[in-house]
Amino acid sequence: MAEFVTCADLSALKAGESKVVEVEGRTLALFNVGGTVYCLDNTCLHRGGPLGEGTLEGDIVTCPWHGWQYNVRTGESLKDPSVRVATYPVRVEGRNIQVSIGG
Repeated sequence: MAEFVTCADLSALKAGESKVVEVEGRTLALFNVGGTVYCLDNTCLHRGGPLGEGTLEGDIVTCPWHGWQYNVRTGESLKDPSVRVATYPVRVEGRNIQVSIGG
């Protein structure tokens, strides 16, 4: 069973916002899309840009370095759907955002 780790308070991630967090030595990006929280690896596959510092419009994040775009629900690149940033399961327990990075 996957272990979930608390990484942020829900009040720190309003709808339409993103937040960078550290979970078990990994840098991850949280995104709040209409009240649902998603989690991606924070590293853009193009040149390593910080996705959590990108612009979120709907469920699409745009990397601040070179404009690569990803769907935060699936991790798919809009340019090439075969290219995906790692996604991680998220749950909200009370006010705690929890992420699982294990199998």
